[in-house]
Amino acid sequence: MKPINLKQKHAEFTKQWHPHQIAVVDDMQVLLAKLQGEFVWHAHENEDELFQVIKGTLYMQFRDRTEEVKEGEIIVVPKGVEHNPMTKNDEEVHVLLFEKMSTAHTGNVLDEKTQTHYPKI
Repeated sequence: MKPINLKQKHAEFTKQWHPHQIAVVDDMQVLLAKLQGEFVWHAHENEDELFQVIKGTLYMQFRDRTEEVKEGEIIVVPKGVEHNPMTKNDEEVHVLLFEKMSTAHTGNVLDEKTQTHYPKI
């Protein structure tokens, strides 16, 4: 039970679109990730997903709109909603994710960016 410094933890890895686990809360996991460019359209049929922007600006694309999520803000993507996170202008965005342990990285979609293992840091 010690404080976790998010900036220090983000400095421990460089790979983008590859979440790293920093904590577990009951059946939920807390992940950090670095994002740059566009991800992949996907949905999580049985799990909600929370994104908190630590650094930069995240653009959460939905089929009917795009939401701009600025540093210090969160967005919750409800289960079953197709979404595609992206960044603009080659900006690397740092995020914290809060989701169930059962959440598949890209839902039912398999892509070259799909990860099945989140390293613990």
